[in-house]
Amino acid sequence: MPIRILLLVLSLTFGSAFAADDAASPPRVLLETSEGRIIIELAASEAPLSVANFVEYVKAGFYNGTIFHRVIPNFMIQGGGFTADMDQKETRGNLKNEAGNGLKNLRGTVAMARRAEPDSATAQFFINLTANDFLDHQNDTPAGYGYAVFGHVTEGLEVVDKIAATTTTSVGPMSDVPVQPIVIKSATVVTP
Repeated sequence: MPIRILLLVLSLTFGSAFAADDAASPPRVLLETSEGRIIIELAASEAPLSVANFVEYVKAGFYNGTIFHRVIPNFMIQGGGFTADMDQKETRGNLKNEAGNGLKNLRGTVAMARRAEPDSATAQFFINLTANDFLDHQNDTPAGYGYAVFGHVTEGLEVVDKIAATTTTSVGPMSDVPVQPIVIKSATVVTP
């Protein structure tokens, strides 16, 4: 009987410790692309609004069937807003810019794409191919606000590099569009 109680206590102790570790693990998103798999670990502590926004779009299936529509070697690959037919998807409202969160636009980091206004990001994101420190938060002016990093690639950086090497062209007013569409087949939240 005492051994059973000891085993029960150990089970409860270690079981709850493992559960606490799982709960504390950063969320991850798997992008299944036409070029391979990319896993992104999200920085929920540093960029809670951006991460919640991204996860909400993922869970809604928004990114499924979108493409990487802007690919610039030695800079970044951008996706999350257009279908393979170059139709722009309708998004929710704008997001508060979290570029001042201390995270830098280093190689393999993922950041929110936006227009010129600091708080204009919606669903589009980009993956940095190199250290792009000029995209980091410098000050609170529109020109210096920067682009909010909210995660980094933990698996599949070779897929990112493969995407970066694709041939691009212009489509209408847009340049740097891959000739062969690079599709995000699915985006899902995965357990670490």
